[in-house]
Amino acid sequence: MRALYSFLLLVARPLVHLRLWWRARQAPAYGERRAERFGHVPASIPRGVVWVHTVSAGETIAAAPLIRALVAQLGSSPGEPGVLVTTMTPTGSDEVLRLFGATVAHCYAPYDFVDAVRRFVDRVEPVALVLMETEIWPNMIRLTADRNVPVALVNARLSARSAGGYGRVLTLVQPVLRRFAWIACQYSADAERFRTLGVSAAQIDVTGSVKFDVAEQSTSDLQHAQLEQLAKGARLSERQVWIAGSTHAGEDAIVLSAHQQLLAEFPDLYLILVPRHPERFSAVAQLAAEQLPSRRLSELLVSPATTETESAVLVADVMGLLRPLYGLADVAFIGGSLVDLGGHNPIEAAVAGVPMIMGAGRYNFAGVCALFAEAGCLQQATDAQELATTVAQLMRDPAMRAEQGQRAQRLVAENAGATQRLLTGLTGLVAGTGLGRERRLLDGADRTEGASS
Repeated sequence: MRALYSFLLLVARPLVHLRLWWRARQAPAYGERRAERFGHVPASIPRGVVWVHTVSAGETIAAAPLIRALVAQLGSSPGEPGVLVTTMTPTGSDEVLRLFGATVAHCYAPYDFVDAVRRFVDRVEPVALVLMETEIWPNMIRLTADRNVPVALVNARLSARSAGGYGRVLTLVQPVLRRFAWIACQYSADAERFRTLGVSAAQIDVTGSVKFDVAEQSTSDLQHAQLEQLAKGARLSERQVWIAGSTHAGEDAIVLSAHQQLLAEFPDLYLILVPRHPERFSAVAQLAAEQLPSRRLSELLVSPATTETESAVLVADVMGLLRPLYGLADVAFIGGSLVDLGGHNPIEAAVAGVPMIMGAGRYNFAGVCALFAEAGCLQQATDAQELATTVAQLMRDPAMRAEQGQRAQRLVAENAGATQRLLTGLTGLVAGTGLGRERRLLDGADRTEGASS
């Protein structure tokens, strides 16, 4: 089965080049640094690093507390950082540079071709490989583990849907999963699904979600300046504001329709619309402009104008500002949930202390969403009418908004601490002393039994 997988990848290689070319037409950054994707590592990358793979911007932000803890534990000197962070997307790459600067090394991860991974591992000589959440790449894991390098899957989640898919190719997946030195799951339901795929209980722990440790991340001076400029230009202190974060194609129209309905009751209501991917910024800005007076955040930051006070919609087309933008809102809708994409992380909005709304599609963060829903600070809306109705109820009742926001913040604080548990385990792996992890794992993990994130 492994040979068949590698053969199919080889056959698909021309399609990979074609896809890169196509993505570069939409987002030019995909046309840059292509050699890195095939294992050609820049000369600036040191050897003997802890290799952390975070895929895209969202995973990089979520992993930031853990990466910073690893840097502090392992040390970082100019030109010789102890941690290498790889991503697959340009937005992830930008986020690594923004969050960590020169304290970590960075390049794109190799695609899972045998020659690309082997070339990468030969050059980097990692002392450990840390994969985030759901990143299970057979050749990357096998070729790294074959060198007696410990491989860990941390903040791991496995939905029922994914477990069913893996079960259909068990002869490929099971040998790969057994090569992990450690699988640190977010919740007990995730751990149980890994066990049903044949993973030994000795390989698995439940450590909680590092996403709850997002509160440790600070806002930069530049971000503070940008937010102050926005707040002044749009007179946010005088208006009610709601935000739609990480929206995808198909959701923007629903959100804008809901906003049009809301303006009938709240004529001064302001919507901050935050598309998930930068290649969609222009299309979403055009869609918003066709329906309502709107403006792009990038324009506002360059030349603030009094006419901004007449806008009903702001399209946030600046990367890296989603979390602090949540802090400007009275109500937050979390995108990826009105379309079949599984939803995005609600914890950043919860940290800001705002009541949250999501669609029915939450399987990416089902365990996290279940906690917030049970606490009464995450509501569901499945279309524009329900979204408008729910936002309106919250806008009418400041006390309800405050109570739900406080519940959300309390839940984040109660579930924090996964970063330290993961650091304990990973430090032991790197030191070659076994897992060295605490057995004082997430208290009450079984309360989320049946939920998956």
